[in-house]
This record gives sequence, structure tokens and C-alpha cells, in this order.
Amino acid sequence: MTSPFSPNISNSSLEMEMADEQPRDESLAKIEIALLSIVFLSAGILNSGLLLMLWKRRKQLSRMRVFVFHLCLADLVVAFFQVCPQLMWDITDRFIGPDLVCRLVKYMQVVGMFASTYMIVVMTIDRYQAICNPMVTFQRGRARWNVPVCVAWAISLVGSLPQIFIFSRVQVAPGVFDCWAEFIKPWGLKTYVTWTTLVIFVLPILTVIVCQVRICRAVQINLYIKTHKEGESAVANPLPSRASSVAGVSKARIKTVKMTVVIVLAYILCWAPFFTVQLWSVWDVNAPTETATFTILMLLASLNSCANPCIYLLFSGQLPKRLVTLLCRDQSKLKDSIPEEATMVSSLYFSFKSLSDAK
Repeated sequence: MTSPFSPNISNSSLEMEMADEQPRDESLAKIEIALLSIVFLSAGILNSGLLLMLWKRRKQLSRMRVFVFHLCLADLVVAFFQVCPQLMWDITDRFIGPDLVCRLVKYMQVVGMFASTYMIVVMTIDRYQAICNPMVTFQRGRARWNVPVCVAWAISLVGSLPQIFIFSRVQVAPGVFDCWAEFIKPWGLKTYVTWTTLVIFVLPILTVIVCQVRICRAVQINLYIKTHKEGESAVANPLPSRASSVAGVSKARIKTVKMTVVIVLAYILCWAPFFTVQLWSVWDVNAPTETATFTILMLLASLNSCANPCIYLLFSGQLPKRLVTLLCRDQSKLKDSIPEEATMVSSLYFSFKSLSDAK
């Protein structure tokens, strides 16, 4: 499998590829084609269906639904510009298209990765603000443009620009062309893959973890206050400094946080193997890049585009009933069966509540 930001064959130069054209493993290629086809169809149908649901209710979108809407857009970019081109690439064994298409596809591949990641980041930061700084969120009110969403898309579009200059349509053998990257040897490829891993995976995940830890602490304080407010005096037992900001946290906001927790966990599980093998392939000249294990681990990343809409729909208790209904029936016959933010649940919240009740 090719990477969105590395040459088709890791740790090999263009000259080596031209001099020694290695036949591909057809059995492995068939498995990859089958898996990519399933992922592409699943991601396309699930995200398009959820996008349609949210679009039909665009005048009633909460802040959380706006983030989910744009996360669906980012996942569709991944499906149509990363999974689909990779699928076609595996079928033909070579990139078919002019130089402009080569550069555009490689650019959009990384745009999807950036957008999917940073939409989760701004979603988590928004939940952090809603739980830990509710007055700031209240005073901010509704704006015509959702600034965090715009920032996430801007980072994605700008951060992916190097792809346009790195990749091009190159002749890899007499009369044979492919979409290839050109890096400064010997450190160019290592630097670029390491840098993209940091900005697309490591730094965003660290940011999200910090926010989630603070949110969890705020939720614990909130539950503690609600549990003991009747039995203890405020004078005798002064509340923690953050108590005034979290005591009024609604279950609606708490439950939206739980959905973001699960989305983040799904993102880590899907993308961690991908970036791990990418780093391994560029830093270890003996990495088994053509093995089935490497290929399967890299394919796991694409599953994240299928997981996000499933998480939202499952947590709202409407998969697949609501999705099928919205796609098959007229909008005027629909009932508002998708609950607001208060209907999204996760086991993390219940575990906190159980701990607090046991005290």
C-alpha cells in the first residue's frame, strides 16, 4: 500500500525502481483491493447518509452537530481522495492520469488526514470550554461562522501544500509513468514523514488528551458537589476553585463529551498503527514493507472514516433505523427522533457516576 506522503516503495530510490522492477504480490494486492472496496463503500454510504440527515436539520444544528457535520465532510474527503484513488491505484498497479491529477490527489489525501484530525481537536477543545469555562461559551453566543471549524479547515488546506511540490508524474521505466515523490537524499523522506506524524498525529493527540483529562476532573468535581451538596455546608467545606464553573454542568454537555472520548479513542486505534509503520519504514532500511502485516496495519487508518458516523448514530440510538428512514421517506413525515446533545452516552461517564455514588 502506498502512503499519502511517501514514495510507492518505502526506502527505495527512483533509480532502484527503474533498474529493478519487482513484480507485486498479486494475492496481497487482491486482499488489499477487497478491503479498500469495503472501506470505501462503507465510508461513502455512512458519511453521506449522516451528512444528509444533518443537512436536512441544518436550521436546528447544535454546536456539537456542526462539528459532526464537518467531521463527516472530512471523512468523505478521506474516502474519495485517499481510499478511492488507492483502490484504483491497486487495481491498475500504476497511477493513471496527468501530472496535475497526481499532485491534486496527493494534496487532497493529506487534506483529508489533516481535516479529520483537527476537527476532532477543535471538537474536544469546544467541549473543554463548555465544561470548564461555561461562562465564556455562554457569552460567546452564536456567530455566523464557526471559528474553530474554519481554523481546522485552514490548517488542513495550508498544511497539505508541500504535497503539491513533492509529488509529480515521473517516468519510472521506459514508457511507464507513476505518481512519485522526490526528496532530498538521504534525510528528506525521514524528515517529512516524521514531521507529518508530529503535526497530524502526535501533537493533536497530546492536545486532546490534556483537554480530556481536565474535562474528566471537572466532571468528577461536578458529580462530587451534586452528591454531597445536601449533607455538607458550604461554609464548613469550601468548594474547590473550579466548583462554581462546573457545578451547573448539565448532563447534555457531559454526554457530548463522552462521544468525543470515543471518537478520539477510535482515531488513536485506527491511526496509531499507520503512523507507526510509516516511521518504521523510513527509519529502518530492513523494514518488511511488502508483507501482509504492514499492509493490513496501514489499511486500519481508513477504517476511522467508517467509525465516526457509526459512533454518532449508535450513541444517539438510531442506527440503522434513523438513517434508512431519512434516506427513504419525505422530510415532512419525519419526527425529531435524534435527541439533542443529552442523548449521547459513553461508558466513561457512567463509570465516573458509579464511583461517585459509591462514595
